[in-house]
Amino acid sequence: MDKNHTPLTTKEIENGFRKLGITKGNVVEVHSSLSGFGFVEGGADTIIDALMNIVGREGALVMPAYTISKPLPLSEIEKARGILAKVEIFDETYNGPTGMGIIADKFRNRSETILGKGVHRVCAWGKDAELHSKGYNYLLEVDGLVLLLGVSIDRCSSMHQAEKNGLPEEVTKYFKIPEDIRKDYPSNIYLSYGKTPENGWNKVMEKAEKRELIKSVIIGKAECKLFKAREVIGIYESALQTDPLELFGIRNN
Repeated sequence: MDKNHTPLTTKEIENGFRKLGITKGNVVEVHSSLSGFGFVEGGADTIIDALMNIVGREGALVMPAYTISKPLPLSEIEKARGILAKVEIFDETYNGPTGMGIIADKFRNRSETILGKGVHRVCAWGKDAELHSKGYNYLLEVDGLVLLLGVSIDRCSSMHQAEKNGLPEEVTKYFKIPEDIRKDYPSNIYLSYGKTPENGWNKVMEKAEKRELIKSVIIGKAECKLFKAREVIGIYESALQTDPLELFGIRNN
């Protein structure tokens, strides 16, 4: 078999996670892309098993279970209108594939995983899974970790905890969908529209890396990052309190 296509084994993945610093008893919020790893022996279940083996029942795993589809194709007309992405929103009973990725989907459907409620559902396994399934507040309370597996900070759901007081209108106006576009779509289609001059979350991540708050390792082909949720979200919260416009690159003329 071509060396580049040699499958990653559970042992290799566990070794990578341990190198990152994940240990028994950790509480970990996980966001992932299976394809980012390359060829994984056993697929998504191998990633899940590796994490469960390491944190054990004294720890917990938390993953998103949003009832939204994978990104739908955009036409050239839609792109010209400024639409960046679109997804379908399913009802709360939906149990099929989602845009959260196959690792999160497989984890959600495991018999011992506790599933939360609402469109922005969270699912959890391990210690206090019921509390974790209610959202990310408890993860922050217990000083939990965030694990990004082949994905960027824009997938980190708990970052929104810093936005509890909302974002300034000067920021949100960049994402406001014009009515002539919104009216062309049913209510169950979510549109991503507009972006700020600078990516605030990327800037938060850069600050965290400069402070050496982020641990990184390559597992297979995937860049994997681990950090304490409170520390990085705290950087974001502080920026929102002090100078949110600068964070998003919005300068007064």
